Amino acid sequence: MPLFKQEADSSINLLPYDGTVQFYGEILTPLDADRYYEDLLESIAWQHDEAMIFGRHITTKRQVAWYGDQAFSYTYSKITKQALPWTASLLALKALVESYTGEIFNSCLLNLYHDGNEGMAWHSDGEVDLKPNGAIASLSLGAERRFLFKHKQSGAVVETILPHGSLLVMKDETQTHWLHRLPPMARIKTPRVNLTFRTIVH
Repeated sequence: MPLFKQEADSSINLLPYDGTVQFYGEILTPLDADRYYEDLLESIAWQHDEAMIFGRHITTKRQVAWYGDQAFSYTYSKITKQALPWTASLLALKALVESYTGEIFNSCLLNLYHDGNEGMAWHSDGEVDLKPNGAIASLSLGAERRFLFKHKQSGAVVETILPHGSLLVMKDETQTHWLHRLPPMARIKTPRVNLTFRTIVH
């Protein structure tokens, strides 16, 4: 079910069943999107991501960073990270995302994909630290990339495009029933910064 250049109507659920995905379109002006993009590339404490896969310690080309209201511990792929204090730019973007979605977030996991050769394999954000069925707001800056969902039982696929400055929200039972991925796009030669605002529960 390809959806290219999905119209920005957040009242429309991009998923046909078993979850909710809303696309808000470009919530930043091109100038503001450029400004935040450059700032985050320079100011965020980027580190190469690490994971334990089949007992092997893997370091990815993709870089990540983790920020929050407090020094939350967050574990995925058997690696535990500790949140850093918010930067001014992250707080401003969090407030903007909250104003659009009506949600409240207490943390943000950022990903830096240096070019289209870097992506993310099929996965669900089902970590026990996350609020059950809570919203995850994904703000994209930089290179425009494809984003896909695949239903875990039926195999149905939904595809959309995430432009510079755009916001997509996954919530309800999406993580239970759907996988998502960022596929490689070799023709993309510039970076993408992705901010995923989340709610960690104690």
